This record gives sequence, C-alpha cells and structure tokens, in this order.
Amino acid sequence: MNNEEKNTFAKKQITEAFLHLLNDRELSQITIVQITTEAKVSRNSFYRNYQDKEEILLKHIKHLITRWNAEYDLNNNQSDKEMFGSLFHHLKEKRDFYLLLKKRNLFHLFLSVFVEIYGAKREYDNMGAYAASFIAYGVYGWIEEWIGRGMQESAETMSALLATSGMK
Repeated sequence: MNNEEKNTFAKKQITEAFLHLLNDRELSQITIVQITTEAKVSRNSFYRNYQDKEEILLKHIKHLITRWNAEYDLNNNQSDKEMFGSLFHHLKEKRDFYLLLKKRNLFHLFLSVFVEIYGAKREYDNMGAYAASFIAYGVYGWIEEWIGRGMQESAETMSALLATSGMK
C-alpha cells in the first residue's frame, strides 16, 4: 500500500473502532489508546488524521451527508419533496449511527455539518443568507425531532409532512 492507501485504511479502522466503542460507552469514557488499540493502528496514525474524538464523528457525518448528496444529485430531478424524501431515507438507512449520536448527546455534531453544507454562505446576499439559514435550521429541527422520537414515520411520510408544511 502507498501512503495514501495506508492513511485511508487507518481512518477507516479508527472510525469503525470508535463507533464500536461508542456503542457501549459515553464519549468521555473512551480514550485515544482504546481507539487505537481497537483499530490496531498507532497513536501517530490517530493524530495524523484527527485532533480529537469529536473530529472522527464530524468527518464521518460529513462523509455520509456528502456521499448521500452526490448520489442524490446523480439520480434525481431536484424537487424539494424528492430531495427531502431521499434525505429522510438516507437517515433511516443509517439509523443506527444517527440514533447513536442522539443517544450519546452528540447530535449537535450533525447540526454543525448540516449547517456548514446547507446553511448560509459568505457570498450570499443578506436575504439569501437568511433564507438558507431558515431552511437549514428548520430542516435540522425536523430531523432532530424525528430521530429523537425513534424515527417512527417512514421517509415518505416525513417528506409528505414537510411538503404539507410549506417545504415543497
């Protein structure tokens, strides 16, 4: 393996090991040594890729959301209802991970990534920035509440509910 392949392998191992540990323990109870031991990588590998444990989750969330978004963009016609349905389907598909974030009081990390990707950007004019923020935080609120309630409704139902609430 070349250096890039080794680094990709190490990041994957670290992420999987950390998520495994997070299933059984609170974030504060997990050490870097436990993560690297479980991942079978060195501490240097950890610190070459991450500053801290939360960064593992931030990068993983960003990877999941950007991968979903890229797949959606390839296969869909960009209607809001279709996009929301696809997003809720993604969340349901990765249910165990997102429920774990909620259970461990780490869902605010999802908010950070979601707003970074879909929220206001510096280049937006004021009205565009306000609208982007309103939509990003509003959709996040729906997602957080749905996940907090155990994702009882289907992705299609959530999309339809958003559509009847003005997000068409």
